Amino acid sequence: MSANPKADESILLREDRDGICKLAMNRPAHMNLLTSEMLDALQEAFDAIAQDKRVRVVVLGASGKGFCAGHDIKEIRALKELPKIEALFAKCSRMMQTITALPQPVIARVQGAAAAAGCQLVAQCDLAVASDAAKFTTPGVTWGFFCSTPGVAVGRNISRKRALEMLLTGDLVDAQKALDWGLVNQVVPAAELEQATLALAMKIAEKPPITVATGKRAFYDQMEQGAASAYEIASCAIAASFAHDEGRQGMDAFLGKRKPPRH
Repeated sequence: MSANPKADESILLREDRDGICKLAMNRPAHMNLLTSEMLDALQEAFDAIAQDKRVRVVVLGASGKGFCAGHDIKEIRALKELPKIEALFAKCSRMMQTITALPQPVIARVQGAAAAAGCQLVAQCDLAVASDAAKFTTPGVTWGFFCSTPGVAVGRNISRKRALEMLLTGDLVDAQKALDWGLVNQVVPAAELEQATLALAMKIAEKPPITVATGKRAFYDQMEQGAASAYEIASCAIAASFAHDEGRQGMDAFLGKRKPPRH
């Protein structure tokens, strides 16, 4: 997928063809967690794509069975101090907002589970095509760290009550329900996911690039005023919940594969 001879070792794979840039998070054994390293790789890739006029459309996918399981709880647990946790979420929020700021449309190709910040990542992309095996969840509330930052993107995709249902229960949402609620654009059989996503990307890539870029920017300018402030508020809230005793107890239970503590 990449010209890099060590592509299989790269945390993020890239392939460019016919104006379509395919990115694939490549840590399948760890469910493509949004570690600091993965966030840096995504940020670097998006910053480069923003300046690359050859790219008309971006497809964001992932290796392995799952799309993305969100943040790395072990990493957050090790940070301990609130300022360090806040810095991690600020980095993530910056990367998420870069997707919206890109002149090129970004399509999420979701083959499996998208949890917490992984669900946020799907919601943050301009469009999303999902396999019928995909599942979506924002489960932080169960463990004592409410999915505040995922709520920014999810709440801008689906109705408030549906978003709060996901955020307050942590329940799994299957692909068909995600389609019905507006979290994804299409649901297709797993064997057709690559083809369906590529077909959508090609359809957009054929459109005039300046028109697409201008239209995308105008759409978000009029629909999402205040997103940066929302992310600042949510980043502080989620960082604080991880630093709080409830969150730390929840992380210990999560990492220890125990049931979450009762409060």
